Amino acid sequence: MNIPTASPELFSCLRHFSKVLLHHLIDHISYKTTHLIEKMPSLPKTYKAVVINKANDPFKLQDVELKHPGPDQILVKVLACGVCFSDVGIAGGHYGNVFPRIPGHEIVGDVVELGEGVKHLQLGQRVGGPWHGGHDGHCRQCQRSQFQMCQNALVNGYTRDGGFAEYVLLQQEAVVRVPRELDAAEVAPLLCAGVTVFNGIRKMHVEQGALVAVQGLGGLGHLAVQYANHMGYEVVVLSSGDDKADFARKLGAHHYINTKTSDAPTELTKLGGAGLIVQTAPNPKVVSTLLGGCAPGGKLLCLAPVGNIELDSVKMVLQNLSVHGWPSGHALDSEEAIRFAQTHNIKCMVDKYPLADVQKAVDSLVAGKPRFRNVLTM
Repeated sequence: MNIPTASPELFSCLRHFSKVLLHHLIDHISYKTTHLIEKMPSLPKTYKAVVINKANDPFKLQDVELKHPGPDQILVKVLACGVCFSDVGIAGGHYGNVFPRIPGHEIVGDVVELGEGVKHLQLGQRVGGPWHGGHDGHCRQCQRSQFQMCQNALVNGYTRDGGFAEYVLLQQEAVVRVPRELDAAEVAPLLCAGVTVFNGIRKMHVEQGALVAVQGLGGLGHLAVQYANHMGYEVVVLSSGDDKADFARKLGAHHYINTKTSDAPTELTKLGGAGLIVQTAPNPKVVSTLLGGCAPGGKLLCLAPVGNIELDSVKMVLQNLSVHGWPSGHALDSEEAIRFAQTHNIKCMVDKYPLADVQKAVDSLVAGKPRFRNVLTM
């Protein structure tokens, strides 16, 4: 069999073409590298952060060495970070010996550096870091898309450093995309309180038009009222005192029950019974009585842990009542909570503190002074 051979002219042409292609490729890589460097901000060698070195340490700033992102990580310049009771509990050692630790899991900021393998995020993009800080992607919960229940879940500000700092490293699989036009300080609490009530309510699968009762009108409660109203429910607020009634109605409540002067279960029964009661204020004595206000088939959703509670199991059996909890949400849940809030003009009410005043923000929270959410701004 005769095998045709290439002519010298063809070899010469191929060599020339290869050289031209190689030069173009080198120029392209050089341009991309230069373009990337130009977009990269000048990063400091150290930054300010709140480091808790042992249980019950004060919340004060320290200089921390800047670490660059590893594979599947991004470095974020923090703009705002909410202050949550969980941060106080972690700093107090109630979650175990996780020290030294930088608290904070309601993080909003801009991407300033990308680690190897990060492809769906860009420099300068506005992002968030919620309670859920990462997952393995392989366990049974992850295979069911229950990433925040991953057997090897990471938690921002708890198992890994959080956002009480000028910079923070985030795992790309848990990063939340945040619309740049929104106020960073107002978005930050949506990554914890917001997604918790939004996700919890929708995951209960209660029919629109049903009566939904929100117990408490604080950080979680004032958001739960707004979300429930815009989800199509008839909303009733359970809170102490008459001074909050007008505000509750401005948020979207159709009814208000003063739990100081009225028995909440009795009043709920007069309204036909609640298809869902959302518990947002940690009062164990009140929680134990709430099931009595449910309609047959009703659900009690506990979002503010109080430890052990007493429940009437006879009533649960006879009227098909159930008690639930819900663990916040993963990145997509947070994005949907933010998008829903943006679409329906749901606002988280915040008090802003500069990072240097972190101890004041924490003291205010512990003293019960903030009506809604305290947020650190950088």
